[in-house]
Amino acid sequence: MLLAWKPWLAVAGLSLMTACSATNEPAVPREPAPKPPRVTDGEDACGAGRVQDRVGRHFDAALEASLREASGADALRVMRPGEAHTLDYRAERLNVRLDERDRVTALECG
Repeated sequence: MLLAWKPWLAVAGLSLMTACSATNEPAVPREPAPKPPRVTDGEDACGAGRVQDRVGRHFDAALEASLREASGADALRVMRPGEAHTLDYRAERLNVRLDERDRVTALECG
């Protein structure tokens, strides 16, 4: 009697596997991700060009506020020697590079 059920069990198992298998139809269409903004050489999205006169000054809270206001940058990142920082490029971010004595050595976008 058990032998008579074996073919039916095989058919039922194959039917279940077929029902659960992937189809060739595409999934629900999604909108494509927006493209990142283009950055060209010479573009000054962070306003670094407007604050170059502050290179060489001692960095403190007052200078930081002055850099934010004068540059109009969306973000400001202070980079000290030996400190870790991310390598992502953000054109609207003003990078303030300092030396060991907290003097501004460079102001650049990124």
